[in-house]
Amino acid sequence: MKPRNAIRTTATILLGLALALAAGCATAQNSTAPEEPKPSAEQADPGSATKPQSLPGASETNGGGGSNAAAGGTKSGSAEAPVGANGGGQTNAGKPSSPAAAAPSGDAKPAGHAVKKLYRMNAVYSFVPIDKAAASAKAVLLTFDDGPKADKTVASLLDTLDKHKAKAIFFVNGYRVKSHPELLKKIADRGQAIGNHSWDHIDLKKEKEATVRKQIVDVQSIVKKVTGSAPVFFRPPFGSGNDTVKRIVRGQGMLYMTWSNGSLDWDAGSRDKPDKVIANVLEQLHPGVNILMHELPWTTEALDTLLTKLEAKGYGFIDPASIDLGLDAPPKNAK
Repeated sequence: MKPRNAIRTTATILLGLALALAAGCATAQNSTAPEEPKPSAEQADPGSATKPQSLPGASETNGGGGSNAAAGGTKSGSAEAPVGANGGGQTNAGKPSSPAAAAPSGDAKPAGHAVKKLYRMNAVYSFVPIDKAAASAKAVLLTFDDGPKADKTVASLLDTLDKHKAKAIFFVNGYRVKSHPELLKKIADRGQAIGNHSWDHIDLKKEKEATVRKQIVDVQSIVKKVTGSAPVFFRPPFGSGNDTVKRIVRGQGMLYMTWSNGSLDWDAGSRDKPDKVIANVLEQLHPGVNILMHELPWTTEALDTLLTKLEAKGYGFIDPASIDLGLDAPPKNAK
C-alpha cells in the first residue's frame, strides 16, 4: 500500500468515528431532557391569579372580595344591606345596588308637611275653630284610651278610621306599650296620633310630684323610642288631675285634656252593647265635642255605625295635627 493512500484512509476512518460520536451524544441528550411545562391559565393571564373566585349568585364589594357567604359580609335583605331594584341587596342583574339606591335606615322618617292649625281647645275640653272661615265648627275629636291591648282590636279600629278618612288620638299606657310595642308602631305607622295616658293608669292627683313626673316622662320616653316622636297630648287617668300634673304635662310640651263627651263604653250598662255606646255619644253630641272611647270589643263593633251616623248629621272629624296646643298662652287651672 502506498503511504499517501494509507493516510487518506486513516483520515476517512477518523472522520467517520467523529461523526458517529457526535450523533450519539445528540441522541442521548434529547432522550434525557425534561419536557418544557405548558403555561397555566394564571400564567397566561397574569392578572387572573389575584381575581376572587365568586360563588354562584354572589356579589362583590367595591373593594373586591367574595360574597357575604364567603367573606362574612352583610346578609341580603338585612337592616344594613342596601335595597336594590328587586327588593334585596342586589339588582336584577346580580350586581350590588349603588349607594343612591339604598333604603333609608329604620330611624329615618319621610319628610312630612306641616298641618295648618285649625282648632283650639276651650275651657270644657271641646274644640272650636280658630278661624270659622277656614274650619267647620261641626266637627268632633275621636279618642281611644287604655291601649294598646290586642292586635285584633287595634287593627279593626284602624281599618274603620281609614274607611271614614278619620284621625284620632290613642291615649296609651306605658306598661301596655312595653308589652306590645308593635301595636303602638302600627298605630303610628297608620297615621294616627299617640297620646300619653300615664304609665300605670293610676290616679295622679293622689301621688307625690316625683311619682307623677315619672309616670308621665317614662311614657314620653318609650313612645319616642318606638315611634320616633313623643306625644303632644295628655289625658289623666279617670280624668283626675291637679295643677302639679298640669304643670309637668306642660313642661313636657303636651296639651292637657280630659273629655267633653263620654261614650260610657267602660260602664257595665254598655258592656257588649254597641248600640248603647252609639246612643250615649249621640245623646251628648254638639259641635266640637271631645269623645272618650276605649279599646274595647263592643266599641270596636260600634265604631263604623257611629261614624256613619255622625257623618249623616254633617259632622267631620278633627285631625289632631290641626290642633293648636296653646302652650304659649298662660296655663289654666286643671279640672
